[in-house]
Amino acid sequence: MSDIQSSLKGNRVVTDCSNNLDGLAGVVILAGGASRRMGTPKAMLTLPSGEQLLDYHVRQASKLQIPILIADNGRSFQIGSDINLENPNSPVMHIADYSSNSNASKCDDTINTGGALVAIESALQTLLGLQDSHESKNKNKSWLLVISCDSLIPATDLWLTLQQSVYQAIDKQAVDKKVICLEDNSHFYPLLGLYRLDIEPDLKAYIDSGQRRVMPFIQPRVEAVPFIVEWQHLTNFNTPKDFKQACAALPK
Repeated sequence: MSDIQSSLKGNRVVTDCSNNLDGLAGVVILAGGASRRMGTPKAMLTLPSGEQLLDYHVRQASKLQIPILIADNGRSFQIGSDINLENPNSPVMHIADYSSNSNASKCDDTINTGGALVAIESALQTLLGLQDSHESKNKNKSWLLVISCDSLIPATDLWLTLQQSVYQAIDKQAVDKKVICLEDNSHFYPLLGLYRLDIEPDLKAYIDSGQRRVMPFIQPRVEAVPFIVEWQHLTNFNTPKDFKQACAALPK
């Protein structure tokens, strides 16, 4: 395992990666869900602080000093201009979902919003494209952090929690473990996780075959990390009542 030290200094995350297999290439914020039960797009929900949820996630992710991708299913949600200026090392880009010519009639009922996997595939392609350019400061780093807009877990905390499993996978040479995500006693949280960039061809082939369901894709490839107890009420909110409870669980 490479000699890596990660620490939180004030509002800044400093990560020294001497092995790019450990490195975080970018983060994608999934903000394109239908939000039917919430009644309003989750990305536009307002926190007790007055900050919109999407702004909160972008501000937290900017501390990682990596590209921030917003997958909002073409809704073009805007973020505060002050957040753009806070950290020039974290460019913010809106990305379109990956589109396939496959017949979508076999997919589940999330297909009308594209589903999470087409957004993740687009993010993987975007980061690989950035790495091919001479402008990338994250060239050859291996992981995409995925965080969904039904969560209040900061991107910094999520990365620091998941990255230990990255190191363990490298130590064990577990090359088949290309997805690392949270897990509680009942299920996985694949939209709060890490995806290795080299999973992209497999994901593209899966989508092109007409599939969209997340769990069948990740099941053979996933490494689970136990859910932190304090996070239990900060995620998976689908109704205004759920969101109110999540806000109440935020650290004071």
